[in-house]
Amino acid sequence: MAEIEQIEGVEATYSPEDNKLRLYAEDRFDEETYAIVKSFGFNWAPKQKLFVAPAWTPEREDFCVAIAGDIEAEGTTLAERAAAKAERLEGYAANKERKAGELFSAADELSRMFEDGQPILAGHHSERKALKAKDRMDSNLKRGVESQKAARHYLYKAVSVQHHANFKNSPKVRANRIKALFVELRKYQSDLNHYALALKVWEKTASEKGISGLVEIGQIRTGSIASYDTRRRIKEGEITLQELRSERIAAFKWQLENTNRHRWVDHLLNRLTYENEMLGGVSRSEGEITATLLQTFARAHGADKPKATKMQSGNFELKSLAPLPLQFVNGETCKAVELTDAEWRELMSDVCYEVPVKKDAKPSILNFKAKHLQSPSRYQSGEISTFEQIELTKAEYAKIHAEVRGTRLSICGKFRFKICLDPNYKGPRYQAPWVAVFLTDSKAHPVPESFVPVVEAKAA
Repeated sequence: MAEIEQIEGVEATYSPEDNKLRLYAEDRFDEETYAIVKSFGFNWAPKQKLFVAPAWTPEREDFCVAIAGDIEAEGTTLAERAAAKAERLEGYAANKERKAGELFSAADELSRMFEDGQPILAGHHSERKALKAKDRMDSNLKRGVESQKAARHYLYKAVSVQHHANFKNSPKVRANRIKALFVELRKYQSDLNHYALALKVWEKTASEKGISGLVEIGQIRTGSIASYDTRRRIKEGEITLQELRSERIAAFKWQLENTNRHRWVDHLLNRLTYENEMLGGVSRSEGEITATLLQTFARAHGADKPKATKMQSGNFELKSLAPLPLQFVNGETCKAVELTDAEWRELMSDVCYEVPVKKDAKPSILNFKAKHLQSPSRYQSGEISTFEQIELTKAEYAKIHAEVRGTRLSICGKFRFKICLDPNYKGPRYQAPWVAVFLTDSKAHPVPESFVPVVEAKAA
């Protein structure tokens, strides 16, 4: 970035809403500067009179700082930019509609020559004038129709622009965006895990026999530890085994110390904070801290095979084969951290981890004999569906296609029972009734206390 000089009158902004960097310039760039701006992926937006990059990267951030001196928060929101674009499109539509009206009026005026029904007389002195008028009338009608279509197109785009802005800011889309950010975060953390583990393997292996074994294997659990042409280089004498070891150690150290990956992690964490704030913030978990919860939390951030253990102090210690994510340990490099329950809750909140809400377990599927079983109707609210029970073996039930078998919730809501289309029905298949199933070779459960026979239900 040393060759990029700061230019007076250039302002750089970043918008977390769309993750884009923008450059505003008071004057036109010269050809050399324009080429550099384009080389970093910035495109000219003529209507907004600015350069915009499709997404943030460390290189683009450095470039913006170099050319503008600093990066400020974007002054316009996504909704405001959408409203401005919609207004421009509506203006285009109004112009096209006005033009269409003028063309149709001109065509109507020309059509008056033919309103009496007088045909064009071939060879008459009026033929040339009449044909010319007809061509102009047809051309105006055609251009008028095209202008009307263009007006409808611009109006459609104006509505679409605002709809898209609302869609991008909807809670469901924002929640999906948060999931995608966590996926990207794990990707960068997985790369860092691999480099740390690969470096450990090469540093631990000093003998030539061990180095040869690593070259033969070529990779570890997390990925490759030697380039594809390593064997050739050794065979042809380009490099010795010890030189290869030194080369690999230097390469993986460089990868670990490369600040760009750590900047990506920091950027993704900042975006997660922003997106969660727009959803109302991450609520601090007050539930029980367990080993399973902490391991799930660590995996969500890309920790390599995390293991949580409760210590004698009552605190939980979290360990990982590779160094833990830096956001867990205040930027330090370590493979274990021990915190109190309160500190774990605070950490999960700080790094935007929402503890999953445990879903209520479905009622158990019971297998007991009954003439009929009942379930709330799936199609008519307030009505009850009654199923006659038949007996089948597990093998017979398994042969029934999955689309025509399943379970239903009892009317008491305390248990479920198996159902299917009656396989013994002799008539057309589409007329076969749904029936409850008792599996004769499965464990028979006692009749639950909440079960009410159909006869008693009618009497009640």
